[in-house]
Amino acid sequence: MSVVGDLGRRVSERRRQLGLDSEEVADRAGMDSGYVRSLETSPSPQPSRAALWRLAAALEMSVDDLTGSGQEAPPGGRGPTSRPVLETLTTEECRALVGPGGVGRVVFTDDSGPVALPVNFRMLHGDVVFRTEPTANVLSALGSGPISFEVDHLDEALTEGWSVLARGDGHRVDDPGEREEALSAGITPWAAGDRASLVRVEVGRWSGRRIRVRTTGG
Repeated sequence: MSVVGDLGRRVSERRRQLGLDSEEVADRAGMDSGYVRSLETSPSPQPSRAALWRLAAALEMSVDDLTGSGQEAPPGGRGPTSRPVLETLTTEECRALVGPGGVGRVVFTDDSGPVALPVNFRMLHGDVVFRTEPTANVLSALGSGPISFEVDHLDEALTEGWSVLARGDGHRVDDPGEREEALSAGITPWAAGDRASLVRVEVGRWSGRRIRVRTTGG
């Protein structure tokens, strides 16, 4: 029997209070809807700090309330809390932010449900390219529908950051010419092991949010 974690229950309860479904929350937060559903149902979700900020803003609550931090404090004893605010990025801004490449998460669905897989990536003619293992589950998901790719950056010292979501069709790079061009982008996986398979996500839609924090009284 699956057990839903505390974070998932808070997300689900707050979503229902606002009269939203998971697709609407995902659209507000600039996240993949399957990923939002997996956060609600997982017994131990592991969202990034930036993802927590986006969810909190989409659900009109503070990160402390979303994560349950400080719930044991006496009334009036929690002090100020930080409530994230999201601003919409243009397609051009999204492309500029992810242009240098780095680390992102490819979001797809396998037999067990939504999966968010961290990978190193580079941009190639406006598309996302990353390397993975020849036996990786993401390869089986290619061709069965669009996949999503998320990139976040958060500077907690400045209480600001950004998040970009790319959606499009992915394919395994097997053509020799395309493969040579993709390898020239210089993708160097951090993880050990054979990651000789290349995947290209032909981005059809960009969306993004800039995150800042508004402090409210406790």
